[in-house]
Amino acid sequence: MPPLPIFAFLLVAAALAGFVDAAIGGGGLIQLPALLIAFPGQAVPPLLGTNKLASCAGTTFAATQFARARILGWRDMLGPICASMAGSAAGVALVYAVQGRFDAYLRPLLLLMMVAMLAFLLLRPGLGHLHAPRFALHHQRALVLAIAAIMGCYDGFFGPGMGALLIFLFVALLGFDFLHASALAKAVNWASNISALALFLSHGSWLPLTALSMAVTNSVGGYLGARVALAKGNLWLRRLFIFVVSLLIIRLAWQLVR
Repeated sequence: MPPLPIFAFLLVAAALAGFVDAAIGGGGLIQLPALLIAFPGQAVPPLLGTNKLASCAGTTFAATQFARARILGWRDMLGPICASMAGSAAGVALVYAVQGRFDAYLRPLLLLMMVAMLAFLLLRPGLGHLHAPRFALHHQRALVLAIAAIMGCYDGFFGPGMGALLIFLFVALLGFDFLHASALAKAVNWASNISALALFLSHGSWLPLTALSMAVTNSVGGYLGARVALAKGNLWLRRLFIFVVSLLIIRLAWQLVR
């Protein structure tokens, strides 16, 4: 267990990550860097496992809130959930295969993706206000499955920004509004977290006390974030998404400069 001030810092970071992740995605860009700061020199797989356990708790509470609101039917979520689990398992296997050899390239790539997302949203101010799917239902489901599998693999391998990237893809490519995109993203993210967590735990890659403590505060944040998202609606979610992505861009850029 880290010193008490560092431990308190981790609990606050987990709560904030849970709230942001439930509302609009991107909580991993708060929680995983906090773990890297708290445990310098620690091997990456135990930190990823700890991050996944905490995230699983928050996404479970958030996904439950969206499911109860019946924004999407179970038939629309079952396929993406399975695809995300399979992709996430492949991503975790890749973690152990490459042992961090590509970590130096992930943050610059993520920064470029975040900047592109923000520019795209700002140039299209009406995007995400209305739920107007662009494809026939069978094509839409095929695209959702592909997105879920690819992003599930990313989540198992690295993970930060997963929720924000999912929401952006569902809004920009498929024509979903932010509320429907958030609901589907929560289901996909929950599935990838569960799959990755099972594999990390099977390898003993986690810090038990830290992980379980962070799971509690992440759950509280996830519950509150989902409730606020459902109450505020699309316009608020779009504004929050732009705000969070802007902060994440600044944070990633600062990390790279340092």
